[in-house]
Amino acid sequence: MTTVTMADVDLALRRQPLMREFTPAQFEELMHAAEMVEFEPGEVIHREGDECAQLFLVVRGHVALELAGRNEVLRVETVGPGEEFGWTAMLMGVGRYFQARALDGVQALAFDAAALRQMCEDDPSFGYALMSRLLAVVAGRLQATRLQIVDMHWTPAKRAGA
Repeated sequence: MTTVTMADVDLALRRQPLMREFTPAQFEELMHAAEMVEFEPGEVIHREGDECAQLFLVVRGHVALELAGRNEVLRVETVGPGEEFGWTAMLMGVGRYFQARALDGVQALAFDAAALRQMCEDDPSFGYALMSRLLAVVAGRLQATRLQIVDMHWTPAKRAGA
């Protein structure tokens, strides 16, 4: 396990596209709500239904977001550097909607969701910027899931419009 300093968190956070939307004061608060975490290839980060207390921002590597069925796992989306996963942590009392699995060595910033929710309460402009970004993530996941279902269940003739 590598030792990560606040300077490492600061540098990783500054490189993330999401951070461009926040003021320096908001950035400072975000930095204190984050910790660097690492996952090994193949490691399940969380399963569907798990309690969730962290929102993740990928720094390095790739994470598969999956729906686990009885006999198979369906990959809905793959997220990489600069992308978020674990948005359900922002909804109190809701379990994870997807399983997240590291495809390779993953380094991510893990944000304490309770601290983020409090920041949203304390600073509505921060809350609006964060929730707008997360709503876009949710909409993208919904579309990816929809396309997976269409691809699996429609015959080629129906997909071609016949």
